[in-house]
Amino acid sequence: MLKGDMPENYTDTAFTNGYEFTQGSGYTLPEYPFVEPPELRSGEVKRYPIVIVGGGITGLSLACALAHYGVPALLLDEDNTVGVKGASSRGICYAQKTLEIFKRLGLYERIARKGVQWSVGRTFAGEDEVYSFDLRQQQTHSLSLEPPFINIQQFYIEGFLVEQIYQLGKTKPGIDIRWNNRITAFEQNADHATLSITTPAGDYSLQADHVIDCSGSRSPFRAWCKASVTAKKGDDRWCIADVRFKDHPPVERHTWVEAPFNENRAVWQHLMADDVWRIDYQMAPNCDPEQVSREEVVRARLNAQFKRELGADECEVVWVGPYAYRSECLDELRHGRVFFVGDSAHVVSPFGARGGNSGVQDADNLAWKLAAVLKGRASPQLLDSYSQERHEAAKQNVQVTDRTARFLRPADGAERLFRNAALGLAREHLFARQLVNTGRMSAPNIYSRSTACEKTGGKATQNVGFVWANGQPGELIDLLRWADGRLLLLVFGQLAPAAAARLRVLSAQTDVYAVQVLAPGERAQAREHVMDRHGHLQTTCQVSGQGWALLRPDSYVAATGNSVGASLVHAIATALGANLSLKGEAA
Repeated sequence: MLKGDMPENYTDTAFTNGYEFTQGSGYTLPEYPFVEPPELRSGEVKRYPIVIVGGGITGLSLACALAHYGVPALLLDEDNTVGVKGASSRGICYAQKTLEIFKRLGLYERIARKGVQWSVGRTFAGEDEVYSFDLRQQQTHSLSLEPPFINIQQFYIEGFLVEQIYQLGKTKPGIDIRWNNRITAFEQNADHATLSITTPAGDYSLQADHVIDCSGSRSPFRAWCKASVTAKKGDDRWCIADVRFKDHPPVERHTWVEAPFNENRAVWQHLMADDVWRIDYQMAPNCDPEQVSREEVVRARLNAQFKRELGADECEVVWVGPYAYRSECLDELRHGRVFFVGDSAHVVSPFGARGGNSGVQDADNLAWKLAAVLKGRASPQLLDSYSQERHEAAKQNVQVTDRTARFLRPADGAERLFRNAALGLAREHLFARQLVNTGRMSAPNIYSRSTACEKTGGKATQNVGFVWANGQPGELIDLLRWADGRLLLLVFGQLAPAAAARLRVLSAQTDVYAVQVLAPGERAQAREHVMDRHGHLQTTCQVSGQGWALLRPDSYVAATGNSVGASLVHAIATALGANLSLKGEAA
């Protein structure tokens, strides 16, 4: 059943954020069939361990991760396609940490083939270059086998996720995706949550142990759960133009703080998949979204930017859409049985690509914890650490992007004075270029307040390479996949006989997978061992000399230490919610 075939009792998905004014030749999006839920025939109110609400990039990433861990779940989406109604392009910049997650989920190769890799960015004020960077030279991105960023339209990734979920369902407990299923009511008690759902074929109800809200920034669960939110809304207005050129510009991120071809307002320029360029034009605060989105108006802007008349054969306008942004962060990301994930939990301005990337990283954080709890490997208290960790990350992202927003749309007075001074200095002096803020690019957040990490943990690793015992190349993601949702213990260097004996006991009695990491010339003392010829594993785990690092399934370090003893046992218990599970104790 297609969108146009929806019966009157099931209303079409509503436009948001001015996307009803979109223009251009458009993208062709996949459509998925509506299948009548079995509850409509049986009348049974079934109970599910996990119900995910929302099939955008966050909800689909969470579902795909759960499928990899062998945890079944139900995903409900009110639409029958990917992307947001009217906003098929949306997010495009996917950061290294997110790409590493997608590699674990089996999507990275498709994304890399389809998208465009980049690491260099240049910023201009007028005709002058006032800032530049190469993320490959930065420590946070330099070791990973994945590039700093890949640009690709969000709907492609969402489509890849749907296909991967369906493929995984052939061999593992599956994810039941129900298209055109809209939540109309919700309530929860100490035992379960109840969801009321409407579909094109009728209404039904179900129960859930855990509800994961990935329904976006207009989530009804905020009101249903009485979730408080800290919010800030500005008057900055933008217009996106996705354009395909016959002769395209350099494959770099170019930004203008004061673009002479855009009335001295800001402009962004990125290449993404299908040879389509994303160009974001900052508009006047009081602009008419319908007017600025008209194709002839956009073409006039393009002609001004490229200083010549671009004919239809030289420039195809694929998609145009206005947008405004706000910053929001829920004060708690867990309310009883409901977990808020992605845009339902936090909304940031788009500068630095911290929106969609943060949502995927939310999903990755929560997925392994749900899997560990449902499989009896961890205490239910572990789930509380999701809000602790990702709320801290959300606040960091809001703070960083708000600073950029104030630089790009400064208030009269001190903020405008600072920006003018920074740009003036940056034109003449290298030291001042770091003051030019057109977006601090997305990087993994640090968890400094988590009850699931020791003080030595809370930092992300990079997907570095190593050598297997048979001499073949490997990468950290291979070890995480091998651990299959369990904690991974990397022990560096030679072990004293007593330490080696304790490690064997620990490996036998706990659900922790242990690997000895050897430098050149060191002798293996454990059955599972790898060689760290260039020291990249040790560097990314931030272990110097002999010691150990306890890694979580989301590739974050839970703790590091020097000796295989009581501190390691305590770190394992902490990472599992203060519940050290022994093999065989829980199914």
